[in-house]
Amino acid sequence: MAKVTDLLKRVLVGRALRSGQLHEQLLPKRIALPVFASDALSSVAYAPQEILVILSLAGVSFYTYSPWVAAGVVVVMLTVVASYRQNVHAYPSGGGDYEVATVNLGHNAGLTVASALMVDYVLTVAVSVANGVDYVGATIPFVADHKPSVAIAIVVLLTVVNLRGLRESGAAFAVPTYAFMVAVLGLVAWGGVRVLIFGDELRAPSADFGIVPEQTDLTAFAAAFLILRAFSSGCAALTGVEAISNGVPAFRKPKSKNAATTLLMMGLVAITMFSGIIALGLVSGVKVAEPSVVATDLLRPDGTPVGPGYHQQPIISQVADAVFGSGSLLFVVISAVTALILFLAANTAFNGFPVLGSILAQDRYLPRQLHTRGDRLAFSNGIVILAAAACLLLWGFQADVSRLLNLYIVGVFVSFTLSQTGMVIHWTRHLKTETDPRVRHQMHRSRTINFFGGIMTGLVLVVVLLTKFLVGAWIVCLAMPVLFLMMKAIRRHYDNVAAELEITGDYDATVLPARNHAIVLVSKIHKPTMRALAYARATRPSTLEAVTVGVDGAEARQLQEEWERRGIPVPLKMLDSPYREITQPILDYVKTLRRRSPRDVVTVFIPEYVVGHWWEHLLHNQSALRLKARLLFKPGVMVTSVPWQLHSSDRLLARPEPFAPGAVRRPMKRNAKDEEISARG
Repeated sequence: MAKVTDLLKRVLVGRALRSGQLHEQLLPKRIALPVFASDALSSVAYAPQEILVILSLAGVSFYTYSPWVAAGVVVVMLTVVASYRQNVHAYPSGGGDYEVATVNLGHNAGLTVASALMVDYVLTVAVSVANGVDYVGATIPFVADHKPSVAIAIVVLLTVVNLRGLRESGAAFAVPTYAFMVAVLGLVAWGGVRVLIFGDELRAPSADFGIVPEQTDLTAFAAAFLILRAFSSGCAALTGVEAISNGVPAFRKPKSKNAATTLLMMGLVAITMFSGIIALGLVSGVKVAEPSVVATDLLRPDGTPVGPGYHQQPIISQVADAVFGSGSLLFVVISAVTALILFLAANTAFNGFPVLGSILAQDRYLPRQLHTRGDRLAFSNGIVILAAAACLLLWGFQADVSRLLNLYIVGVFVSFTLSQTGMVIHWTRHLKTETDPRVRHQMHRSRTINFFGGIMTGLVLVVVLLTKFLVGAWIVCLAMPVLFLMMKAIRRHYDNVAAELEITGDYDATVLPARNHAIVLVSKIHKPTMRALAYARATRPSTLEAVTVGVDGAEARQLQEEWERRGIPVPLKMLDSPYREITQPILDYVKTLRRRSPRDVVTVFIPEYVVGHWWEHLLHNQSALRLKARLLFKPGVMVTSVPWQLHSSDRLLARPEPFAPGAVRRPMKRNAKDEEISARG
């Protein structure tokens, strides 16, 4: 079974890489852009649409506010990109927002950022995959009917790809990401040429539709609240910006410069696509409504509702229809690459979450296993945990994008705000000691950028909380403190263990136990028992005895008689068990020995079978496993397993050693003389 499992792992994940090959996994800018920017770039598939959807609650007339809302989102995006370019230069170690907040604002602020980012990374995977499933489900009814199952299957596929390592996942995702960029930028460019140069009139499929406003006669306050809610939904376009600051170690040298350049390219491309899509959407007359009310609130030209049979096309599909025509090849290509990029957008989280988890594990806020790289030099445990959490979220929310989006972007703006505040403190601290006028000028400029970024993202965070709290953001506001307290508890546990294990000044490592009492557990007289007895005698304990539990009187007497007949030179002690319990009598006997001589140690030797098939493990050693688990909690008790290899395990001995490719280790054969020596000890 182990051989089959290993083969399957190699097929899915690939051959193991040496630690010295880590430099081969570092990314050039052309690969880093699709790896870390796919989330931010893919947001143009839903962020512009979310602005129009929220404004549609007050009717088509409120679409006139969408350019101003979009302009606000662009300003925030430019500010955040400029701010994070300062971050990657100041903190290139990969800690990103967590490191910035921890160093400048304290550990509690750092943990707040970490908990916010972890929640947001999980939501990034869930939202991106669910939205991609919606695009595919528009043309494939089976996918639409099984959205949660298909979404979970896609997350599993992305997990396997990412387990193969950064470089391979980047190469796999580069072509679709660049195809999406070229397709959308081409769509925006050609649409602009048709409108501005040729003077063509673009007509989206829903251009002649009307919208029934759910809220009419809004007060000034209510209208402002609705516009702010549309702005907060549009700010989903900013998700993924922080991933580059967390992934600086994955870049080739010079790391900070390459990361900053990639961040700038991502920002410019994302802003161009976002602005172009929403502009063409307004010019072509796109009408969209909330998915739950499309059938009743979206009206045909004759004034009748579109009805439940109508499928609302996403904004990119409608714009592509208006620019290229619904039956054109370019329309099909744009629809296909948009669905694909939404799936691949989850890759940003698959690269950011494991790195953040590794840093937190190194700081002892998460289990140490998250700091370990896997066979392919990726943080495999973090990748698996992220995938499991995203699958659970997709299953719990039935892959409903509208419900998931209400939870989105709260965490990322918490990290944005605390990070930029920390950067202001960082520059202020360094300005106190810096004397070079040129460097001081650069620091003043960076501090100004980060200060403006902190104010801007803080205001957006307030807007997001006010407008989304009651419709789902409260779940994130609850999950973040839970993660915060969990990480504090893990750190407290590691600190307590370290303090307890630390060698104190009066500790003498040369002090030995007074005596060593050895016990060999015996169920019957066979080869494993004789080997355990022989090994126990070879350790030369102070006292040695064999112990068995007399569950059945006849079997106990038979064992005693055979023991005496064979003349085994070790006394056999029979423990009574009137209730047919095996583990408890042994534990009580060991406790008696410890109570009698507290300065002594007790060594328990347990014979065990070594089998070669997985199903054979279910048939052997179950009592030994239970007993070992109980003995581990007894102070002053040492447990030693004495293995006996069955013939089914010989095939495992013939497997090649990892350090000698192609070498075969032949199974060790036992002859009669070996068995006789083992039996006599």
